[in-house]
Amino acid sequence: MPRRTALALLMFVALAATRPALALPPAPPPALERLLGQYGAPGFILTIYEDKGRLYADAPTIHSSPLIRRGSGYAVELQNGQRGALDFDAGGRAQAVFLMGLRLPRRDFGAEAVAAIQAKVKADPAKVRAAALAASPPSETGKRPADLVELTTVDKRIRLDIRYATANNFMGFPLYERAGAYLQRPAAEALGRVQEALAAQGYGLLIHDAYRPWFVTKMFWDATPPEDHVFVADPAQGSRHNRGCAVDLTLYDLKSGKPVEMTGRYDEMSTRSDADFVGGTSKQRALRRILRTAMEAEGFTVYPQEWWHFDYKDWPQYAVGTATFTELAARR
Repeated sequence: MPRRTALALLMFVALAATRPALALPPAPPPALERLLGQYGAPGFILTIYEDKGRLYADAPTIHSSPLIRRGSGYAVELQNGQRGALDFDAGGRAQAVFLMGLRLPRRDFGAEAVAAIQAKVKADPAKVRAAALAASPPSETGKRPADLVELTTVDKRIRLDIRYATANNFMGFPLYERAGAYLQRPAAEALGRVQEALAAQGYGLLIHDAYRPWFVTKMFWDATPPEDHVFVADPAQGSRHNRGCAVDLTLYDLKSGKPVEMTGRYDEMSTRSDADFVGGTSKQRALRRILRTAMEAEGFTVYPQEWWHFDYKDWPQYAVGTATFTELAARR
């Protein structure tokens, strides 16, 4: 490579490393933020969201319809000319939408789903764990040997918040015996490049989950009521987490150390988790897009129903893994 070309390349890399964070849309004022959310029932969900400082409503029969200011409140206008009104509590927070003769109450569908699952999980965690550890994973041949790398060794800016090592998860009890985050080496190296690119914008990666031992997938399946199996992977097939090629993550601000606010919570079982969910705020959707763009540039693909879940392109080349986090830590 000619010296002048090499020097230009080094200057470009240096500039990229010091590039300031991209300007984000401002957060909406509190008066508007108190209206944002979802209303109705599972069969008809109306979402009120903010875009460029304006409020919009979206539902099966209402697509990105702007809310209209009426006196001290707002109204939803349908395509057929009908209007719906918002009902507020004493603090100015919208608590329902009156639409087509119906009262659509404000709902937190994700929290309701988790509460329903936890109310039905009667299994003894210790017994479920013992049974899962004694079970056999699906047999696979012709795969690459596992080469799991601890993500905190890839880049010191990568941080962990492993929910399944705590009771702060949809099952309500710890499933991992210790916190850990591992990926197959090519995926881990790609994630390191993602972190480098995001650091230039002022963000770090916060990992919620990565490699997941197969027995934990079996625990999910056995402890979750059958009617809720749609929310967990079938252990008979194994998951991409089991193969060390899936990662659940979000962004945190490098200066403050605080996680950013996305369009929905991690592991939320609702439409707010969709990778293309229309709701939330302009700022939240911009942050979601920053994460997705950086991940896709390095060979990861977002899972359509979970904005936080990304699969690495090489996942079919690896077999389902069984090593526990204790065993992985002992190999260091």
